[in-house]
Amino acid sequence: MPAQRTPEQVRSDIEREREQLATAVEQLRGSLGEATNISAKLKPKLPIVAGAAASVGFVLAGGVGATMRYLARRGRDGDERVRAGRFSIIRR
Repeated sequence: MPAQRTPEQVRSDIEREREQLATAVEQLRGSLGEATNISAKLKPKLPIVAGAAASVGFVLAGGVGATMRYLARRGRDGDERVRAGRFSIIRR
């Protein structure tokens, strides 16, 4: 590259760099748009995702252990009036 460049050479270099930058920005926008479109990716799998979310919520809320503690506690509260197998009617 010569030490002295003409203003026309500088302008052409700047214009070429602008075009390359514009192309790079457009490519980046296209790839980011596809990568961040989560709803389009989840829509066909919505029933599976909803089931998984419900399962995770159940486990985080205490899950089976909390349910069993609740049922066991109900059996100790109050007087048992009628029993039919595993089930009973309790007066509180």
